[in-house]
Amino acid sequence: MLADQEAVFGAVASGSTCWRLLDRLDERALASISAARARAREVVWAQHAETHGRAFAASRVAGRDLGETLVLDLDATSVVCHSEKQQAAPTFKGSFGYHPMLAFCDNTGEFLAGELRRGNAGANTAADHITVLDDALAQVPDSYRHGHPILIRADTAGCTRAFLAHLRGLREQGVSCEFSVGWSITDRERAAITALGKRIWTGAVDTDGEPRDPRDSAAVAEITGLLPAAALAGYPDGTRVIVRRERPHPGAQLDLMEERDGWRYTCLATDTRAGQLAFLDARHRAHARVEDRIRTGKDTGLGHFPSRDFAINSAWLTVTMLAVDLLAWTQHLLLDGELAKAEPKTLRYRLLHVAARLARGGRRVRVRIQRSWPWAEELTAAFGRLHALPGPAG
Repeated sequence: MLADQEAVFGAVASGSTCWRLLDRLDERALASISAARARAREVVWAQHAETHGRAFAASRVAGRDLGETLVLDLDATSVVCHSEKQQAAPTFKGSFGYHPMLAFCDNTGEFLAGELRRGNAGANTAADHITVLDDALAQVPDSYRHGHPILIRADTAGCTRAFLAHLRGLREQGVSCEFSVGWSITDRERAAITALGKRIWTGAVDTDGEPRDPRDSAAVAEITGLLPAAALAGYPDGTRVIVRRERPHPGAQLDLMEERDGWRYTCLATDTRAGQLAFLDARHRAHARVEDRIRTGKDTGLGHFPSRDFAINSAWLTVTMLAVDLLAWTQHLLLDGELAKAEPKTLRYRLLHVAARLARGGRRVRVRIQRSWPWAEELTAAFGRLHALPGPAG
């Protein structure tokens, strides 16, 4: 797309040049790129703080925001390969390809870290969770990594003793983090749920924070004290287990207990000591937003690994993270209204693929955008905000 507008963008690298670059990005080069991303992020967050009053937007849960809390979401996804590629393998979903582990910032939509893995890599591999989390935290500017509360969210794959112990150990390094992860339901949890009784349940809240009727809608309860000591052995002190019940949707797969009770049960584990159960449940359910991050990431390169070589595909994952971050920074710093929340395909159509030309005169260079283009004013305003951004300190 850029090569067709040389008058605007100048000479653009050819496809073969891009391939050679990807091939040269070894571990040392990727580490340098990671460090450069972190430095750029620090500048962007400082610019956002100066222009918007805070470095990042608050993560919203159930109609309220989490204030200064930085929320990191970890999840793995399957990427299908339609040809033989190095280390591609059958996935747990029955497809064939890769199974990368990813970390996104819920506050900003930034793609903080990722690790390309074989298709048959385990979803609950603690070592991979730890590696990706540490890489993600390294992307957070020091003043926010050590000066703000951080919430780590994951599904049941993140509920391993080793991973949660690593999270607790981060507190000794000055990182004030808590976790909210899925918790698997076994016979021990079923017995605890049965022992709850009918009056222990309290109503859950919907996405807007409105309460729901606990008698015929979603409800929550804590079962930590009803679980045997062995169930919590090895988990960090203060781990709480919260159960949610709701009427199953048509076609839901239920176990024998759920078929008998007429409820579908899910559990979460957290070490957050304070807060209403309904809010802690809603806070964890907001982890589902990571699926949107992954979907838009697949629209920006994550959904297709172009090479047969695993190392090149790992480099491609880094390029994808750069692309996602550039779009996120553009939206947070330069756009407002609908475009500030638009998906990559919309941004490409409305802004990035607009035909233009450069005009030189009076010792100045001007970008001429067709006035009749429906989003010409938004693009012009974005350029204005770009030029008005404060420069990096130092």
